[in-house]
Amino acid sequence: MDFNYTEEQQMLRDSIGKYLEKSYDFDTRQKLVRSEAAWSQEAWQQFADFGLLALPFSEEQGGLGGSISDCVAFAELFGKHLVIEPYTSAVMLSAPALAASANPAAQDWFAKVIGGEAVVAFAFEEGHGTPSAAHITMTAEADGAGYVLSGEKRLVIAGAEAHALVVAARSQEGAPALFLVEAGAAGLQPRAYRTIDGRSAADIRFDQVKATALDLPGKALDDIIAHAVIVQCAEAVGAMGALCAITAEYAMTRKQFGVPIATFQAVAHRLADMKIAYSKARASLLYTTALAQGGAATQRDIAILKAQTGKLGRAIGEAAIQTHGGVGTTDELNVSHYHKRLIACDAMFGDHAYHFRKIGEG
Repeated sequence: MDFNYTEEQQMLRDSIGKYLEKSYDFDTRQKLVRSEAAWSQEAWQQFADFGLLALPFSEEQGGLGGSISDCVAFAELFGKHLVIEPYTSAVMLSAPALAASANPAAQDWFAKVIGGEAVVAFAFEEGHGTPSAAHITMTAEADGAGYVLSGEKRLVIAGAEAHALVVAARSQEGAPALFLVEAGAAGLQPRAYRTIDGRSAADIRFDQVKATALDLPGKALDDIIAHAVIVQCAEAVGAMGALCAITAEYAMTRKQFGVPIATFQAVAHRLADMKIAYSKARASLLYTTALAQGGAATQRDIAILKAQTGKLGRAIGEAAIQTHGGVGTTDELNVSHYHKRLIACDAMFGDHAYHFRKIGEG
């Protein structure tokens, strides 16, 4: 099995990489995070122009017929550049739910998302920190031709700025389902904030909020989350690779006693451990992506990837900070920001400890 990127994927990576190197360097990114803007509208439009918003969807749906491996190919670059735009939330989570629904309103929103005209956030988390739909407690009660939602969602990426929300709730029959809520609906109360890694998020209170059912098959939610987790892990792996390169360069140039600290045995071993951890995480990513590409990835495979990526990412971040010393914890240096991104990626949809337990149970 060939795990190398195809020529087309490499061309896409090169184009996106050049754009991010030129227009999304660390200083530019930091100015954006410190501004009042939730993310860069210019960057989002550029992603649309590259076709990234439409890439994961079939041509019959109005997309470009891309695959999960196509998404992984450029998601690594998003991690390398600490992109804060809500790609995973809007394109990998909300858009597939909209695309799979026969509801005309859902189809209209889907067209707007892949065209770059709107952002639809995905409201799933309720404070349990797992990808399991069994933990959903938000209720959806029938109200005429529609439903009303009551409860609270947490850590909704782009939740305060989104034009609409795809919300996971429990129907009267007890099964988890997905619902569409338009921004500004009566009873919708978002509280916006920045996440630890600089992204815009919100905790949202729903008080009898009117919603439309998307009527997806029961297994659809698990499949959507599984693909999103793979892309999220690709971002984490991209951040790991950047940290390895940054730390190795620092160790070769930072001198003590007249020699680079990379020549010290303890530092050399730490750098080697970082490289091994990165190689393991990336190998897991490419293997799981290949399984998903062939429709053979199981929930256990996704759990293994998430557990490996979370644990190894934290180890790499901690080793990078230890090698840089005190300066590695400062806001001015990108090292601490990569570590924060890896912590955030680990926490979302179940941290590594949760997924290792799931593997053990399986």
